[in-house]
Amino acid sequence: MAIKVKVVLGDLLAERGMSLNELSLKSDVRRAAISELVNGKRENINFEHIAKIAEALGTSDISKIITLIETTDEH
Repeated sequence: MAIKVKVVLGDLLAERGMSLNELSLKSDVRRAAISELVNGKRENINFEHIAKIAEALGTSDISKIITLIETTDEH
């Protein structure tokens, strides 16, 4: 078994009825970067972006943005 980082930001945005554009404006993070995070297209996570997003969403609970999940290693 392996541990993988999973971005769960999309769930929080849906819960709050917030768009990517609105989060981008509030966090000062490019909309494209947020979209890539939400859609799992981002290879690397910029911790400065995570901090800005958390601040814009008024949370200090990083598990609302990213979490760790166990996966089966298929190699």
